[in-house]
Amino acid sequence: MAAKRGAEEKITEDEEVVQEMGGGAMAVVEEQEEKDKEKEEEAHPYAFHVSGPRNVARPNWRDLINSSWKDANYKRSVIACFIQAVYLLELDRQENRTDENVLAPKWWMTFKYKLTQTLIDERDGSIFGAVLEWDQSAALADFVLIRPSGAPKAVLVLRGTLLKGPTIRRDIEDDLRFLAWESLKGSVRFKGAFEALKAVAERYGSSNVCIAGHSLGAGFALQVGKALAKEGIYVDAHLFNPPSISLAMSLRNIGEKAGSAWKRLKSMLPSSSEPQASDDEGIKDNPLGLKNWLGHIYGDKASVRLKQWVPHLYVNNSDYICCHYTEPDGTEGNDADKENVGPSNGQVAAKLFVMSKGKQKFLEAHGLEQWWSDDLDLQLALNKSKLISSQLKSLYSLPATQVQKRPR
Repeated sequence: MAAKRGAEEKITEDEEVVQEMGGGAMAVVEEQEEKDKEKEEEAHPYAFHVSGPRNVARPNWRDLINSSWKDANYKRSVIACFIQAVYLLELDRQENRTDENVLAPKWWMTFKYKLTQTLIDERDGSIFGAVLEWDQSAALADFVLIRPSGAPKAVLVLRGTLLKGPTIRRDIEDDLRFLAWESLKGSVRFKGAFEALKAVAERYGSSNVCIAGHSLGAGFALQVGKALAKEGIYVDAHLFNPPSISLAMSLRNIGEKAGSAWKRLKSMLPSSSEPQASDDEGIKDNPLGLKNWLGHIYGDKASVRLKQWVPHLYVNNSDYICCHYTEPDGTEGNDADKENVGPSNGQVAAKLFVMSKGKQKFLEAHGLEQWWSDDLDLQLALNKSKLISSQLKSLYSLPATQVQKRPR
């Protein structure tokens, strides 16, 4: 009996040892799974340390002496990162990411900014934009006592089309709106972006505010910035791969060609004793051979010299969505400053930067990541852009009563 009892006790002890070993093994497995999960999150292709810029320094005390924000390349790269953050805000929402594994914050926190507002499309609940503001408390942790010179106090950033189930319908709807009318004013996103931009501009002053967008978001940014400029509020604007294709533009091109053909035909006809200057001027002033419709509304008042609003456009020649911005407007002569000149008064209308990297695939040429890459080959356009002149022409044709300049 004693031997039997001893054998049973030994079996019990062995079972306890096995259970302890099993429990320890389970703990090891769970710990390893947790590490694998963390590693997977860290290696996400959209994580900042994976696909973000390599040689863009985060703000530090040296910026108090020589601000990195005064470097155009640095500014372009950081603003492109802010736009990427908006794409990720929507992806985080769609994938139900928690505070522990969200991807978006790193794309603004690295540069000492904070999220203060998200712009929601009321039609589908998607995030299409955000307002980022300088985070002084985060900057103090790295001994950045004040905001570096050139760094905006607030940036309104707008994403482009996101081909995901929850958002694709409304994104494509606005894409088609631009394609048909070359205008986005009918979209709820235009109203939301305009109100947000105007609010931060009035709070911080227009010189301390920036608007930026990519693709469809760049189209919104251009038209929102232009609408605000008509009210005398001029904010810095950075537009990446802005859309340049529309039916309206195609019709204008057809009208322009028809006008040129009519002018050549008239030159071959026998001269008439009656003056023809008025007809020629009509064709010259408008690609469709019609007088400028603004002239009918406002009269023949001289163009008002506006305080300059100069958006920055970044385009890639291999991207068929934005490449039409590089088409010259056909005017004679080149500009000494190598920038795009306003339609009527010789002012600089926009700064057009063109990516020159040879033939590229569309997804690469239209991607946002190229704008913070280390091997970026960017050139300021040498010619005047016909499309920019067309889109910004109304800014140079407003009568004085329409321009309300505000001191900043």
